[in-house]
Amino acid sequence: MLTQLLSLLLFVFNADRMATLFVGAMCAVGTLNANAYGFPTLYAKIAVFFVATMWLILDQADRTGRDYPLTRVKYALVTVIVPLVLSASALELSYFLYLRADVITSCCSAEFPPETEGIAAEMSGVGPAAALMRPAATGAAVAISGAVSHFFGRGGMVFFAAGAVFFIAALTAIVSVISGYIYEHPNHHCPFCVLKPEYGYFGYALYIPLFLGTAFAPGAGALQPCRRIESLSATLPARLRRHGGAALVAYVVFGLVMLWTIYRSRLILFG
Repeated sequence: MLTQLLSLLLFVFNADRMATLFVGAMCAVGTLNANAYGFPTLYAKIAVFFVATMWLILDQADRTGRDYPLTRVKYALVTVIVPLVLSASALELSYFLYLRADVITSCCSAEFPPETEGIAAEMSGVGPAAALMRPAATGAAVAISGAVSHFFGRGGMVFFAAGAVFFIAALTAIVSVISGYIYEHPNHHCPFCVLKPEYGYFGYALYIPLFLGTAFAPGAGALQPCRRIESLSATLPARLRRHGGAALVAYVVFGLVMLWTIYRSRLILFG
């Protein structure tokens, strides 16, 4: 499970570094567009990242109970994770096997303009004000539900749901407006170029806390129903507070990085 977490980071980093090998590619978008398996592999590995993180959180909690009360649950979850991991591995293997150096690929300039079609174009087409208001509103819901979960031990599933919605809103904001502030160009919406050295690898400061927060929030929500288990009653409340607190800290770090990006940029979209 730990190797799956690192695998996502390595896959994205490698895709960015391979951009120099393909005509038309300037970043990871061009590399992943080199054949039909690139982006499906990325989406599958993101799904594996979140499910594997939840499994690790359940496993840690299970080890603290004298009778290992979550053994059936976590190994039932393995039956879901294994096909997902195998599918992601098959997609990744197909992606690398079918890479061709003589392919002219398309990069972010062709994928993310609002006038094109697809999810990327829809995300980049969201107006700057709306794109920033969505993570602000959902972030408030995350803060409230996370505080209730942390201090009162309730509402874990609401915290889980709020974190998932915030994740989507944050990604939309990155594509639509935050990337423009980083590039200081209102029409450059690529969420992968921010990982390049010419931008100080700034994207990692955005994505790592966002993914960590979204990984810890489901774990905290999934563990809350387990508080009634006798062998976990002594240790689980503190564990829930740690996971919920870690998620909130990660989200706060992401928010501060996003605000710092806007503050330091010479691009002016408002005012």
